[in-house]
Amino acid sequence: MNRLDRLTAILIQLQTKRIVKAEEISKRFEISLRTVYRDVKSLMEAGVPIGSEAGKGYFIVDGFHLPPVMFTQDEASAMMLAGKLVDKMADKSVRTAFESSLHKIKSVLNEAEKDHLENLDSHVEVFLRSRYEHGDKKEFPDHFLTDIQRAIARHEVLKLDYSNAENEMSQREVEPVGIYYYSLSWHLIGWCRLRNEYRDFRSDRIRSLTNTGMKFENRSKLSLEEYFKSQFQSNPSMIRVVAVFEKAGLRGQKLYGSLSQEDLGDHIRSEFLMDSLDYMARWLLTFGTTVTVEEPEDLKIMMMDLTEELYHHHHIKEPI
Repeated sequence: MNRLDRLTAILIQLQTKRIVKAEEISKRFEISLRTVYRDVKSLMEAGVPIGSEAGKGYFIVDGFHLPPVMFTQDEASAMMLAGKLVDKMADKSVRTAFESSLHKIKSVLNEAEKDHLENLDSHVEVFLRSRYEHGDKKEFPDHFLTDIQRAIARHEVLKLDYSNAENEMSQREVEPVGIYYYSLSWHLIGWCRLRNEYRDFRSDRIRSLTNTGMKFENRSKLSLEEYFKSQFQSNPSMIRVVAVFEKAGLRGQKLYGSLSQEDLGDHIRSEFLMDSLDYMARWLLTFGTTVTVEEPEDLKIMMMDLTEELYHHHHIKEPI
């Protein structure tokens, strides 16, 4: 990326939220902090009203806006691909909102770019087992994820009618911390006022949801990663999985459900928390020899057994 394109991209980034840290800009563009300071100074000298708060970051002074930003062909293609994932991994409320966003993006593209997306659309598909696929929408709630996200952002208490694994109903008041996708479901993580502790609520077991409008104060700086690590220590049914992936084998795809990721250069070490080793083993087999399981040993044995089963199933027998 040349410097002019980077300056434009930095200006766009500064408009994405109230305050942007210099470290965020440095990480995104893989440049030094000194270069960030120089680029921001250049924007200010060009007349862009940029303010700063010591120890916090940069901000655009109220009232300044860029003219409408055009999407590149690659950016539009990425949004179309993201839409395929949203369609499989999100409920109706999120699918509807994303579809509306995608239509707005398409509306500002030129004719050649629209044709490009039209031609590409039928050649991209996502095959993923999901409780939110359209065929299951009578069985599972289809409109809670957007409400949950809104409550998380506004720090508002949610009232749930919740069914546990034994189909026992209970009513809960929950202070939402975040949502996480793992084991084929979205999970609401929050402080349960009934149980007086942090709990995990599978979204497809929520039978009704009401935003009470009551505000709550953060009890702690507990992150989702910290929550899952504490759950692993206290819940023997959850299994910690560590696997190393070759970046070339990922081909750009995201490791959804990963608790943490460590960049090892050509590889990524990723940590998962799973309740089904069988599902994990079958998923990891799709990466072939580009993934190596570090732990647990039971998962390694399970993958060897599955591989041997596949070998015997497809082995060509010599004619008698």
